[in-house]
Amino acid sequence: MAQGVIPTTELFWSLLDKGDRRFSRMRDLPNFGRARDDGDFQKAFKIYTQLWKLQQEHRQKLVEAGLRRWEIGEIASRIAQLYYGQYLRTSDSGYLLEAYVFYEAILMREYFRDAAATATGAPPEAPLASKQLRFLARFLIVCLFLGRRDMVSRLAHQLKTLVDEYKGSFQETEVKEWKHVVQEIIRFLKLDTPFMNMRPLRYSFVYDTHPDSLPIAACCKSRKGLVLRDAILSSYSHNEVKFAELTLDTFRMLQCLEWEPCGSFALTIPADSSYNGTGPNRMNIQQDIRDPSLPSNPRKVILYRPTVTYFLVVLATVCEELPPDGILLIYLSSSGDSGQNVSVPLSSGFSLDVGRQIVSCDGADMISPPSFPIKFPTIPITESNKGNNDNEEPRLCLGSRGSKGPNNLYPSDLVPFTRKPLFLIVDSYNSNGFKNIYREGKGMTMAILLSPVSEAPVVGYSDESARTQNTSQFTMFLTAPVQAFCLLLGISGMNIEKETYDNADKVFSSSIDELERASLESDELHPTWFEVLGDPFLRRFLLRFIFCRAVLALYSSTCRQQSFLPSCIPDLPDSVSPESELCKSAVLQLANFFDSGRCFVSSQETAPLQSFPDHHNMADQSLPEGHEFHSDIKCQL
Repeated sequence: MAQGVIPTTELFWSLLDKGDRRFSRMRDLPNFGRARDDGDFQKAFKIYTQLWKLQQEHRQKLVEAGLRRWEIGEIASRIAQLYYGQYLRTSDSGYLLEAYVFYEAILMREYFRDAAATATGAPPEAPLASKQLRFLARFLIVCLFLGRRDMVSRLAHQLKTLVDEYKGSFQETEVKEWKHVVQEIIRFLKLDTPFMNMRPLRYSFVYDTHPDSLPIAACCKSRKGLVLRDAILSSYSHNEVKFAELTLDTFRMLQCLEWEPCGSFALTIPADSSYNGTGPNRMNIQQDIRDPSLPSNPRKVILYRPTVTYFLVVLATVCEELPPDGILLIYLSSSGDSGQNVSVPLSSGFSLDVGRQIVSCDGADMISPPSFPIKFPTIPITESNKGNNDNEEPRLCLGSRGSKGPNNLYPSDLVPFTRKPLFLIVDSYNSNGFKNIYREGKGMTMAILLSPVSEAPVVGYSDESARTQNTSQFTMFLTAPVQAFCLLLGISGMNIEKETYDNADKVFSSSIDELERASLESDELHPTWFEVLGDPFLRRFLLRFIFCRAVLALYSSTCRQQSFLPSCIPDLPDSVSPESELCKSAVLQLANFFDSGRCFVSSQETAPLQSFPDHHNMADQSLPEGHEFHSDIKCQL
């Protein structure tokens, strides 16, 4: 051996130790902020690239020196985690795809099979068993983001099987934790399964207008306006549907802020495959590579149960670094302040939120009830659910029940950040309290979409059965409007054919085009909306909001009460108000398509909207160089 040459095995173990330290440092970095040096990622990635090449080129020698198969899997898992971490920091879906490649290789090559194999047949060691379960959970989240529903179902089943098999390896508390993880993903998938392969939530050119072809207002010389550059997504309510720290509502919003690889959704769902996540519809990796001509995805920060202090730190950082042409989206979903939740035990062992008023809806025999439920929040008008001080400022609780100040976000907390362009979506029964932000704003472009105070009842649901619903109706209308419309009528993904749904989507798309045209041609359109409509993501939210408002205004069971209507600031033109013939036509066309026109007030039956008491004293109204997949570390046997 030449002097100064480090033996391969010694070099490998040295790099592995160095990589562990670098990885730990990388994992502790915040996942927000543009002015962050990605040098840590590059250094960590370089180390694990070397490790991967060494184990490929000297596998036999390293195995003889004590390298075990699960340790190879651990290296691959670390590489996948680095890619996934960069996706969270940059929202570049290319990183997400790279993570999938390595996670899939670990699964197919069973690198963690040592965790299940022991010479005596005894349960595997807890650390090894935990590594395998954590790998499956991480891979599951990546598959959810990528829409790999067949793989999600497979991983969820394997996770459940292994938790039952490994329970002898863990202490009782650890067993309970892993069983809770399994329950979370089962519950998540149960609610997110119907309709999931009908149409992607992401912006797809198969279904959505190309940004270069978006129509512009007659008074505008170009379609240029503000561009959605960053988004902060935060959702919290007691016992909400989630997996890890990803809630169902936040997941849907996140998906709606991503570009779908051009044509990949349509190309990868076989016509004869089932659309409930169990069909043979595995996708081709190459079809998911993003078209380089697509704009970058907006950067997104997901916050689950943040303290208000941390939320404001993130918000301040993002605002400070917002590009000059950028606008920031803030999505807040919460049941309200911390003391107003009531939980109802379910037979499954879960307890769900009952936070808003439940209104019965006749006609249970008209259409079969949905298997994908919607939660029903309550109107905070009774003495029991008012705050201790009637004059107290409305707030959103971003933390667990029973907590006070540190978890309560007040509208006034957001006012200092209106010095930057802002698009605010609030989904809560306290949403109306956030109207004050517009009056107190600091002069920059600001648009606000606010959920109704209470949610509309679903056809076929009684008061008692409605208590088990736990996902936001308003958020669903913004992210999957046809799906939300179907569920409002009691039509689930299990009792509708894909062809029928596709035809309904065409009817909806045609109506949306008309609403878009009417908005842009109106002389009453506020200048703020001109700025917002230049961005395809925000334009889609606004048009879906218009449709949502029209649906809920004409829905018979809500009796046209103001409390069931979402609101926006600034106002939209009368040409797209719920009273307009265009909106009535859009709603009734889709309702008649499902033979459910009787659930809505016809144009001859319209009456003025009933006002709802004001109980809150409301005011008037990019990637680092070399990020692409490295061929020299592709997974090999």
